[in-house]
Amino acid sequence: MTKKTVILFFLVLHSITGWSQKVMQLTSPNGQIVLQATTGDELLISVSQNGRTLLEPSPIGMNIREIGEIGKQPKVTKVTKRSVSGQKIASPIYKKSEVEESFNELIVQFKGKYAVNFRCYDQGVAYQFQTNFGKTPITVINEKADYKFPDQSKGYAAYSNRGKDGDIDSQFLNSFENTYDYKSLSSLNDQRLVILPFLVELPANNQKICITESDLYDYPGMFLRSKANTSAMEGVYATVPKVTEQGGHNMLQKMVKEREGYIARTKGTRSFPWRIFAIADNDKDLLDNDLVFLLGRPSSMTDLSWIKPGKVAWDWWNNWNLKGVDFRAGVNNDTYKFYIDFAAENNIEYVILDEGWAVNKKADMLQIIPQINLEELAAYAKSKKVDLILWAGYWAFHRDMEKVVKHYANMGIKGFKVDFMDRDDQEMVDFMWEAAEVCAEHKMLLDYHGTCKPFGLQRTYPNVINFEGVNGLEQLKWKKQGYDQVIYDLTFPFIRMLAGPVDYTQGAMRNATQKGYVPNYTEPMSQGTRCRQLAEYVIFESPFNMLCDTPINYINEEESTEFITSIPTVWDETVALDSKIGQYISMARRSKDTWYVGAINDWKTREMEIDLSFLPDGNYQIEIFRDGINADRNATDYKKEKKMLSDDKKVKIKMYPGGGVAAKISK
Repeated sequence: MTKKTVILFFLVLHSITGWSQKVMQLTSPNGQIVLQATTGDELLISVSQNGRTLLEPSPIGMNIREIGEIGKQPKVTKVTKRSVSGQKIASPIYKKSEVEESFNELIVQFKGKYAVNFRCYDQGVAYQFQTNFGKTPITVINEKADYKFPDQSKGYAAYSNRGKDGDIDSQFLNSFENTYDYKSLSSLNDQRLVILPFLVELPANNQKICITESDLYDYPGMFLRSKANTSAMEGVYATVPKVTEQGGHNMLQKMVKEREGYIARTKGTRSFPWRIFAIADNDKDLLDNDLVFLLGRPSSMTDLSWIKPGKVAWDWWNNWNLKGVDFRAGVNNDTYKFYIDFAAENNIEYVILDEGWAVNKKADMLQIIPQINLEELAAYAKSKKVDLILWAGYWAFHRDMEKVVKHYANMGIKGFKVDFMDRDDQEMVDFMWEAAEVCAEHKMLLDYHGTCKPFGLQRTYPNVINFEGVNGLEQLKWKKQGYDQVIYDLTFPFIRMLAGPVDYTQGAMRNATQKGYVPNYTEPMSQGTRCRQLAEYVIFESPFNMLCDTPINYINEEESTEFITSIPTVWDETVALDSKIGQYISMARRSKDTWYVGAINDWKTREMEIDLSFLPDGNYQIEIFRDGINADRNATDYKKEKKMLSDDKKVKIKMYPGGGVAAKISK
């Protein structure tokens, strides 16, 4: 029996209660990871790697009003096994052009017309409930996911940033943005919801498990909540909205005033979301995990040629802040023509019109302020070979979506940045799928801002080109001194970015040391060095990638701007290099024959060796941006140099506090 063969054991035991018990085991293709499913009073799952327990026996199940509790006293009726080895999947708008898939699968059918699909990959494990109750709809009251980890396990918890402690319903409305609370699972705040992905650090050998989900469809997203004084986390889900009313930010949201007593009303025969446990022996493995993509629903779209990733000249972060021009800068045609000219001169594919172009508080995307003539702007952009994207408040977009999308597609607009969704209950998840389909029909892109993490939708509808759900650079417009963006930037790529692309919006040309940072809404700055900002274009996955600063600052920083605009936004290959969560990250990515390397650092001065020995044989030239000798006092200080890469293909770099290095490597 080879390591790539599914190992399946059936052991018939008897518990003291007398219930028949079965134990079923499934291994990963490399034989290291074992997923075990046990039946008895409840359906339990556990996970181990090389004999070490990662997840202790944990009950899973669902409570369905019309059926009862599935997963309770389960009776196995049939087991089907399957192995897939070396399957190639094209992934043109991703961090690699092709993903290889290998897994072992066990589908266990139970009495009561339901099944659980278990899969083991070398990168982790996943399970998915399936029901076969015919055409009659079902009502899911709740889903049980009571995950039990070894004692002394720690977690990286990003809590819901809205609502009151203990009032769980009030926390379902949130922007899915927060820093991480790193502490033992038993001491996490059990009065607050934790958003996915959630990273668990095991007590031995630095092993980590990242919990998230994929193929989330017609169903609410999962939150987790710690169980007081234990190392367990339980799944929590928003119930279905019963009464909503227009409100929230500039009257652009639907606020839930009352909820039903169930989490989903859905088809009786269907597959439910994949629950994913990504497993990593080394921190860097979390930077290149493909499970969310692989477990996403395959796309039925055949023509992707119109989906064009690229850079975006963005207005909101820099507050339309121009100088030396002969017009009043702001939300008007003169300003956007300036942005369009800047984009055209620097090979930037898009310009976005963020909030302000439509009449405020009307939630009507067809009511445009007098200072904006969109048809004129669209024609001007087309003449410059630049495309336009429109910001859209959620309810303004949703309430008349077909009409809005068709109208602006006909005008030549190429997509929408939809904001302030701030929920992932069944109603909002359904909207995200519906919007993706409508926009695909009209060849329009979608950037989901003010939303949850990616959940596989980007594979099904590749025109959904970006997601926020990240505590991005916008925070530095208002966060007080003492807020630490630098450490956050060294944490979320191992957690949030595992789920998919991030609308982080880097590119600040005003850079500050730890002591020099101050919040400034109209002239914002970044924390850390200039080279850190450059490196983030390599490290952060973002097919639709903003240049957040004002065109004036980029024009005055020609060297940095040329390098930023040269960096691709999708890749043929990704290689995670030496990285440690919260301390430093280094990563290499390839586009055609050119490699880009990025590394970022915490608040320490660090001597770092970047090992590029994975490069194929040959002579390489490296163009490198590194922190200047005075970067610890002046964060904008950097040095650029070109040289031949050494024979051993190792680059030694000194990075200053909050520092970075960015490089372009070509033959």
